[in-house]
Amino acid sequence: MMRTLGHIVTRDVLLAMRRRADVATTLFFFVIVASLFPLGVGPEPKLLRAMAPGILWVAALLASMLSLGRLFDADYADGSLEQLMLAPEPLAMVVIGKVMAHWLISGLPLVLIAPVIALQFDLPTGSLGTLFLALLLGTPLLSLIGAIGAALTVGVRGGGVLVSLLVLPLYVPVLVFGAGAVDASTTGMDASGHLSILGALLLLGMVLAPWATAAALRISLE
Repeated sequence: MMRTLGHIVTRDVLLAMRRRADVATTLFFFVIVASLFPLGVGPEPKLLRAMAPGILWVAALLASMLSLGRLFDADYADGSLEQLMLAPEPLAMVVIGKVMAHWLISGLPLVLIAPVIALQFDLPTGSLGTLFLALLLGTPLLSLIGAIGAALTVGVRGGGVLVSLLVLPLYVPVLVFGAGAVDASTTGMDASGHLSILGALLLLGMVLAPWATAAALRISLE
């Protein structure tokens, strides 16, 4: 099963690299959205520091949603998804591989570039590390939750809007604790509680989300 997992991750990453414009769209969207706010609200450092956690996390959340439609739709269109469902390995293992590839393509670049973008908001140096850790824990959870919505809307016309309606309420805890960790670090408080909750949510998502996504795929393709 581990070999199958590696093949799926490698396959999806290589396919994504052939569509580099789609991959770059997610990253550019995050950079543009996060960069427009300092220009719009003015150069007041105290105001920017107060707004930074929410702005950066909302921008990351929306950017990750842009690529959810590509998680299963391409495989559904060419028939690969049905073949993957007929494979002897559990469908949940296939889902884990595709979610890992999705995070490597869309989530990891956001984690790496976010501390650089955060410099526009005059965040303290210590808060940059907290932002990195919070996104490192939160963005895989966004991919896991988003996979459930993407699976439920496979083959549905206008599925992008439906995915947003399905997953946005589930993203709220991730947004609250992720932004709360950065805000606590900025104000000099301990952010370990928020990070611990994010870690617990990630573990819960890793256990439950692949099985829920596999069930959603079976329902969608029946």
